[in-house]
Amino acid sequence: MKIPYFGRLLTAMVTPMNQDGSVNYEAMADFADWLINNGSDGLVVCGTTGESPTISTEEKLELFRTVVKRVNKRVPVIAGTGSNNTAGTIELTKAAEATGVDGFLVVGPYYNKPPQEGFYQHFKAIADATELPVIIYNVPGRTSSNILPQTVLRLAQDCKNIVAIKEAAGCVAQVAELYSVLPEDFSIYSGDDMLILPFMSVGATGLISVVSNTGGQLLQDLMQAYEAGKVKEAMDLNTKMLPVAKAMFITTNPIPVKEAVSMLTPINAGPVRLPLVPMSTAEKEKVCDVFKKYGLMK
Repeated sequence: MKIPYFGRLLTAMVTPMNQDGSVNYEAMADFADWLINNGSDGLVVCGTTGESPTISTEEKLELFRTVVKRVNKRVPVIAGTGSNNTAGTIELTKAAEATGVDGFLVVGPYYNKPPQEGFYQHFKAIADATELPVIIYNVPGRTSSNILPQTVLRLAQDCKNIVAIKEAAGCVAQVAELYSVLPEDFSIYSGDDMLILPFMSVGATGLISVVSNTGGQLLQDLMQAYEAGKVKEAMDLNTKMLPVAKAMFITTNPIPVKEAVSMLTPINAGPVRLPLVPMSTAEKEKVCDVFKKYGLMK
């Protein structure tokens, strides 16, 4: 059984807020504890699910320090430091390294849509600026451009600290190509809860998850069953997971999952920051119906 670099299940943490919209650092620390005790092998801080576009640099660094301190080396803490500004990403990555994190999740540049050589130079410059391991994050649905497998291969060959990819292009064939060309010790994480089983069938060995913010054991069981060759068991667990995962994307992530954390865990995650807004009454009713149907809430 191949164990991914940072563990099999990494949770892309929501960022708890106070009612006035300020970051609730104490709740963030408590949430890290809860996630570790509920199936997470590692934690991603200030990814998209953590509302990174509206979190200031100072807030990000304090969030990194807060989680690192509370986790105290029990699991890896991965800092989301990526942006579409290479120099800015390097600056934040260097500052984050000083907080004691274990690695970085770096998204492909959005809006400016670089060509493949631009992707290569961007990630290489970031990797050269740190000694810590880096996960490439490919999410064309948010960045409008796709990091191709051959570009990932170049980076894996030329940058020894680029160790993994979070693949969220939604394409099984692309994961299969990544698996066929990348070194054996390079970790392929699914960036989509709903695609973890088909992605594993062609080479992914882990998941960076939104759904696991409300508990990760079902996802752990699913992945471990598949790795153990218990394919029917994995398929049955996937059937149970899919309706919950779909509910978490009834509107823009992280709106539903942040409200779900407050409903299903001991943590009050608080509001989202503008331009995100709460779920509508109809959306919330649909999500609650799913939770009730599958015994997650009364």
